[in-house]
Amino acid sequence: MFLQNFARVGSAFVLLVALLGVSGCREEDGGVRVTRMTFTGLNAVEPEQLTSVLATGAGSRLPWGERRYFSREQFEADLKRIAAFYSDRGFPDARVTSFDVSLSEDQTSVAITINISEGEPVVAERVELVGFDELDPARRRAIEARLPLQDGQPLDRALIQASRETAVDGLREEGYPYASVRLSDGPGSGDRQRVVQLVAETGPLARHGPLEIQGNSSVGSEVIQRQLTFRPGQVYRQSRLLESQRKLYALEVFQFANVQAVREEGQEPVEIPTRVVVTEGKHRKVNFSAGYGSEERARVQADWRHVNFFGGARTAGVRARYSALDRGVRLNFREPYLLSPRYSAGLQGQYWYSDEPAFTLLNVGGRITVNREFGRAPRGTTGGGSPVNTLSLTYANEWEDYSISNETLLDPTARDDLIALGLDPRFGTGRGQRSSISIDAGRNTTDNILNARRGYLAGAHVEQAGTWLAGDYDYYELTGEGRYYLALGNLAVVAVRAHGGSIDAIRGDAEVEGAVPFYKRYFLGGATNLRGWGRFEVSPLSGAGLPLGGHTFMNFSTEIRVPVWGQLGGVLFLDGGNVWSNPWEFKMNELRYNIGPGIRYNTPIGPIRADLGYQLNPIPGLRVDGEPEARRFRFHFSIGQAF
Repeated sequence: MFLQNFARVGSAFVLLVALLGVSGCREEDGGVRVTRMTFTGLNAVEPEQLTSVLATGAGSRLPWGERRYFSREQFEADLKRIAAFYSDRGFPDARVTSFDVSLSEDQTSVAITINISEGEPVVAERVELVGFDELDPARRRAIEARLPLQDGQPLDRALIQASRETAVDGLREEGYPYASVRLSDGPGSGDRQRVVQLVAETGPLARHGPLEIQGNSSVGSEVIQRQLTFRPGQVYRQSRLLESQRKLYALEVFQFANVQAVREEGQEPVEIPTRVVVTEGKHRKVNFSAGYGSEERARVQADWRHVNFFGGARTAGVRARYSALDRGVRLNFREPYLLSPRYSAGLQGQYWYSDEPAFTLLNVGGRITVNREFGRAPRGTTGGGSPVNTLSLTYANEWEDYSISNETLLDPTARDDLIALGLDPRFGTGRGQRSSISIDAGRNTTDNILNARRGYLAGAHVEQAGTWLAGDYDYYELTGEGRYYLALGNLAVVAVRAHGGSIDAIRGDAEVEGAVPFYKRYFLGGATNLRGWGRFEVSPLSGAGLPLGGHTFMNFSTEIRVPVWGQLGGVLFLDGGNVWSNPWEFKMNELRYNIGPGIRYNTPIGPIRADLGYQLNPIPGLRVDGEPEARRFRFHFSIGQAF
């Protein structure tokens, strides 16, 4: 014991001398920079968790990044913070056994290594809910599953408090707004096991009471009331107030909307009145925007909307756009209430011209869509944000006039291909009336669709066009897409996307009958999928090596997004995918791959991004603009995430 104490005193003396030595060294700008701070012995926590609570830390390695300097007083306090940090997380025996402070040769910077012994944790042998008997067993199990502290985990003080709050929120979501939960713990089956109890006092079951609406002038109270997701007499749920407020903002009519329960101090009424306060904004809105991308070049767009068109919070608008890829005018109308608050309808008419590398397309016509939004799950039931579930049915009737690229038309080997595609072999043109019905289903749990950090999206699209709908084309299409986002603390975000589908003639052979219009064929390549290739360059090739499109496609993208400085971030990505000639012909051994780096700069309208993709397996014989293409890289610049 004496030797151990002597060793501790001796090491402390050496450390004190080292600290005094460091404190005596200074740069001209007033301090010794901390260039690296590492920990050993960590198993239960991540280094980033520990550094987030310490005053001492390493500065940025970038020339323009933040510099951090060594302070002996702060460092000594940090050593105590480490023990307190571990104690709060259920490791009462954790301690700093030693540390190493290494000065650079010029004595202007320091690297620090801290050695930690975590010890054995005190764990929650069981987490019990007491006093929750008023709840349905399934609801009770749902609350138990959402508790941050689970059986067998260390007694983390933050998780214990978060579990109490989760239990309170669960009771209030089940109609007990006056519920309270207290914490209790007792001995478990061993010295390092405890039984944690969440003891509830539910109070009376409450219901939504009278409704009061204030602040509206040109928007009728009935319009506001039908956006509310609750009615007087229903069991009170806090989430219904939040969802109602979101739906009011979604109308775009109100500059301010607030939905809140009205209760006097100290009172616990079983019928809780609700007050809705709104402030109407301007009903006519005009937006102008401009931008530039490596694919669409310069673009300009103007958007005029009336957000209370003929009352009822209906929206009508006109959008005009011009870029190298597309241009035209779209007219839009939206009815937010179609027989029920859950249903809405939209009408769209357009005159739109698209100029893609493989074809040009003139689209004139319109479509009508009916949308259904399903109830959101209570907050906290998923890994991302509150889920949004949607289902839509669309009928489209549009005149299509399209022609293939001049390079393909001039290809002497392409005549038979053009005839099989239903195109005039002399001019490479096609036209017809497309009349189709489509169904789209989606689920979104992401926290921010423009720059998601967690959650997932899933979507499916089914479309059928047929002569039975008085159209000229006869096909069906099925596609699906999934995206997943995982935040690795504050270090990085992993983003994964998979997308695939096929299109086929209802009767006959899609490759021969021409039932599938050329512009509906699939191509890959460009800023949004295979970034190692240019737009529309990945597909089955003609005899001259020109892309002709196909009837089946699949692609995936994986990104690791890392913050660099402020709103600037870096990206590493891997893309894969291909297009095949025949319907439902997925040949996974023929996928094309690319890798590369990118940068992102976050703005209110989405990230400005630049990507450099390098082909891992180029396409033999590929021609671009009629010329052999030997480049194995592509550069893309645009605004908005790739996915």
